[in-house]
Amino acid sequence: MLSCLIVEDEPLAAGILEDYVHQVPWLRFVGRCPDALAAAEALRVQAVDALFLDINLPGLKGLDFLRSLTHPPQVILTTAYHEYAIESYDLGVVDYLLKPIDFERFLKAIQKFKVASPVEAFPPAEPWRAGAKAGTRPFRFFNVNKKMVRVWLDEIQYAESLKEYVRLCLPGKKNIVTKMQLGDLEKSLDGMGFVRTHRSFLVALRHVEAYTATDLVVDGVDLPIGRLYRDAVQDMIAKL
Repeated sequence: MLSCLIVEDEPLAAGILEDYVHQVPWLRFVGRCPDALAAAEALRVQAVDALFLDINLPGLKGLDFLRSLTHPPQVILTTAYHEYAIESYDLGVVDYLLKPIDFERFLKAIQKFKVASPVEAFPPAEPWRAGAKAGTRPFRFFNVNKKMVRVWLDEIQYAESLKEYVRLCLPGKKNIVTKMQLGDLEKSLDGMGFVRTHRSFLVALRHVEAYTATDLVVDGVDLPIGRLYRDAVQDMIAKL
């Protein structure tokens, strides 16, 4: 699976690309950045396999940003202007997409990504357990009101689906809301101690304070266990 970062200042164009990424099982969306400076910070703290990079960014332009990267990830450029095509290929980009981008053209472009040795964005071990090595604490950037916000994954108590959005509930009754599907979040957190308890809830087992056959208690909040999820939840609790 390839982790993908979208660098795009136009919300509509960024949203279309994000929707396309979510439709491809072997791509994993990690965030959107509105400019090159935000993208540089995201790349500094999190390994990314692929960039969807707009050329006409505010401030530092996309091609100048690409030239500034010592070890750039794989890049697909996106733009409304075709005159940069030759220059972009000199920089070793994977492909060059002209806006508006349709899904068929998007699929052709991503087939050119090299997927033999994808970078694992999250370590397979459970670093919140005692004895974990320093520096392995996993995190992820989430898009909150056009700002990429870092969230430590072991602090997520539970996530609640709000149709096209997800609310992440953190310690101290702190919540953040980001645009994504709960199912996509569940896939990205697979193997990290989270369990789907209901079509609207994903719960971190390490934060469960008490439970019954129909509810889990997390930070004093009763969260329902759906009938279809009951057996899976009970099996995971039994393994704790």
